Amino acid sequence: MLNLLNPKAGNTDTFDLAVIGAGSAGFSAAITAAEAGVRVALIGYGTIGGTCVNVGCIPSKAMIRAVETLHSAKVADRFDGVEAMAKVTDWAAMVAQKQALVDDLRAAKYVDVLPNYEGVTYIEGQANFTEDGSLEVGNRTIRAPKVIIATGSSPHVPDIPGLDDIDFLDSTSALEQAQLPKSLMVMGGGYIGVEIAQIFARAGVKVTIVTRRGLLPEAEPEVSEALTKAFADEGIKVLDGLAYDRFEKSGEGVTLHAAHNGVAVRIEAEKLLLATDRTPNTNSLSLDIVGIDTNARGGIIIDPQMRSTRDGVYATGDVTGADQFVYMAAYGAKLAAKNAMNGNALSYDNSVMPAVVFSDPHVASVGLTEAQAKSAGHEVVTSVLGLEHVPRALAARDTRGLIKLIADKDSKKLLGAHIIAPEGADSIQTAAMALKMGMTYDDLGAMIFPYLTTVEGLKLAAQTFEKDVAKLSCCAG
Repeated sequence: MLNLLNPKAGNTDTFDLAVIGAGSAGFSAAITAAEAGVRVALIGYGTIGGTCVNVGCIPSKAMIRAVETLHSAKVADRFDGVEAMAKVTDWAAMVAQKQALVDDLRAAKYVDVLPNYEGVTYIEGQANFTEDGSLEVGNRTIRAPKVIIATGSSPHVPDIPGLDDIDFLDSTSALEQAQLPKSLMVMGGGYIGVEIAQIFARAGVKVTIVTRRGLLPEAEPEVSEALTKAFADEGIKVLDGLAYDRFEKSGEGVTLHAAHNGVAVRIEAEKLLLATDRTPNTNSLSLDIVGIDTNARGGIIIDPQMRSTRDGVYATGDVTGADQFVYMAAYGAKLAAKNAMNGNALSYDNSVMPAVVFSDPHVASVGLTEAQAKSAGHEVVTSVLGLEHVPRALAARDTRGLIKLIADKDSKKLLGAHIIAPEGADSIQTAAMALKMGMTYDDLGAMIFPYLTTVEGLKLAAQTFEKDVAKLSCCAG
């Protein structure tokens, strides 16, 4: 166990553990340690609660749900005899409702949680290391034998000529706009760009996504292609394979000068949204003076036990530059706190980490891609099932998407699952559990699934390795 300190009465600057960052990871670490009787300094800078509740997951998903109603009405005529209409009547009201939800959840899940843990002292301010390994927070010095860094990340600004002269948006400011622009250029085809682009497109904005490598370039090619088609069907223009030259102001908007397959192009829009990845928040920590190494992007280098290159200092979440999901940050924080207390016995395991992009259709994945499985030395077999073979999708008259499974050829063991489907997010945990249990595609195909559910597509995709599911009766097999 950690050798708990007994600070002198009144010396509130000495703790057993200091946690830098008061987002989901910081709270996870602080609560885990406090429940074990450890005195914790939780150091927060800026708005308490971090990225997810304030400017990330919660606000974006709330707005995604809001504009989903607009799209549902627009495509209602896929059912004979049905007409529907929906429109934005007050965008500012939608933004205000979203912000009210954020404020409520910040209070309920962060501010109001702190009084439940007497062992946690919340300290407001920006922290940095000093040469002796202690922390400075304003005029205060915090001393602790163990430190966990969970300072998160911020939107990345690429180095493109002319960008400094543009009043661009990022993922935070975009969802705070009181008025809708007529047109929006989204730079970046990753999950942030994809989600926000669709929000604005469904609200009636003319949206163009500009990207070097297409939509979700790390996803399976079939998935990226299906999402690009779905976006095109909604009127979202995707320009990929671009080489950026420069930005310039143009009247009331912005112009991007770029090259597409060697041909000069101009892309114009009223507003520009940068969604080009995120940068770990490490610049202000003075990591170099205490020997904490970072990678080329500024992320803190850690080992599987969450340890940095300085003894007693751990890091978790976006600040490491890896697995930028709130649930993985909280998971890593809990491991870091337990390792700090109990001798580094636990290892971080992301081998069955489910990941979801809340586009429509959803994109969800777990395990290895086909390319990753081959690189790992597997002789691979795959199954790709279009949603036109899934009864749930047929009943909904919405067959946008597919399910792809990857397996080892000899053992039939499942190695990865990738879904793009209107309700795909709610199916990926079943695939994650199948991988966790080491199931084969025969095992998954033999399981009982409820009929007319999206998750039944996993069973059908598993059967597709060796059967033609088009020749099966409903529920047969």
